[in-house]
Amino acid sequence: MPSTDPRSLRCVAIVLAGGVGARMGASVPKQLLRIAGKPIVEHTIEALESSPDVDEIIVMMEEHHLGEIDALRASGRFPKLSAVRKGGSTRNESTARALASLGPEEAKVLIHDAVRPFLDDRIVRECVEALDSYDAVDTAIASADTIIEVSTDDDGREFIRDVPQRSSLRRGQTPQAFRLSVIRRAYELAAADPGFTATDDCTVVLRYLPHVPIAVVRGAEENMKITEPVDISVADKIFQLRTGPIEVLGDATRFRALAGSTVVVFGGSQGIGASVCELASRYGARVFSFSRATTGTHVEHREQVADALAHAAAATGRVDFVVNAAAVLDISPLMDVDAVSVRRIIDIDLHGPIIVAQEAYPHLVRSQGQLMFFTSSSYTRGRAGYSLYSACKSAIVNLTQALSEEWSDAGVRVNCINPQRTRTPMRERAFGDEPDGTLLTPEKVAERTVDVLSSSITGQVIDVRQA
Repeated sequence: MPSTDPRSLRCVAIVLAGGVGARMGASVPKQLLRIAGKPIVEHTIEALESSPDVDEIIVMMEEHHLGEIDALRASGRFPKLSAVRKGGSTRNESTARALASLGPEEAKVLIHDAVRPFLDDRIVRECVEALDSYDAVDTAIASADTIIEVSTDDDGREFIRDVPQRSSLRRGQTPQAFRLSVIRRAYELAAADPGFTATDDCTVVLRYLPHVPIAVVRGAEENMKITEPVDISVADKIFQLRTGPIEVLGDATRFRALAGSTVVVFGGSQGIGASVCELASRYGARVFSFSRATTGTHVEHREQVADALAHAAAATGRVDFVVNAAAVLDISPLMDVDAVSVRRIIDIDLHGPIIVAQEAYPHLVRSQGQLMFFTSSSYTRGRAGYSLYSACKSAIVNLTQALSEEWSDAGVRVNCINPQRTRTPMRERAFGDEPDGTLLTPEKVAERTVDVLSSSITGQVIDVRQA
């Protein structure tokens, strides 16, 4: 082994993004599918960029989409992203190409799947530190499921051959970490084997350098690999859970984010909307409130929304944040709701937000601003008695996620606040008086809203709950 102190070795992270994601059935490789407003691979690069243990990042990308990652590198947002190279037709070929591109000096190498975006600093740190003592390191977690070994008969039917002891089994993840000289040597030997095949890089070391111990670092259940269509929904929820609760910002931070900005609030005459107006004004924003009651502004009327936004832009020269808090909640079984009421609910709770989004977009592109919606806990499961409201609030979540993807390249952020039951005039009209302490205050929801407006996140549904 080289005499260099392993703690002084540079650490290069290789991101394997060469797959085409055939199982996803998407028009782009799975690593470019968007979650929380960004391609999956961008989240992965961000995780490695933020790690103090990583010095350099190389992405091995599917050859027809090299430009997307080159654009990230050229943006200057990822100083550690030093190169984007064409991946191979197999995982092993991509790894071999990446290793060949590295210089002759010894280094620590992390090899990570592009479609594992939930990598955390703890895993990276432990992999890098393990290379101070070992030449190869895997990341793995215990299996909660019983693993069976099967055999197949001539008809293709599977039968259990063996049931290994679960206590000794682990589920492999990435990153896998190596001393550069060791993984290079393993691949040199593999290249001379005409029957070489391996599903990961530790297998290459295990097979061709069997004398080299491979240490194991504890992974994490969240460090999932996004492979199947259902994984997109799971990953999206993980991002929501990771994002919330949003960090509570201090007065100084809120003031820096909002002072001098222009905030337009639809539905700003009462409840959460009024509290957002008050709080944003307190932090130096120029706030414009529009509602049916005070300005005769109906979110379901396009010309009124357009005029409201134009008024704010003319007065201040810009629109930085648009908040849609307008909504209607009627409690009644669906079969008792007449056609006029159906139309009214859908117009205000769904059509209105769509109009607000369309009319706000040109203003927000110019300011690189943010659009904020509100949903309800009923979006996760429709509630008897207010099925239309639940359906519309579910649609608002999908609208948030879709627009965050559509508008990401334009620099416009879109988020959605999901408050627990809140004491607002709308709720009091629908449910009457409710016990003290069971409801959030509008001021509490407004605080979280201001914090999200002050953040850089996009595509998120942020839960606001009782402490």
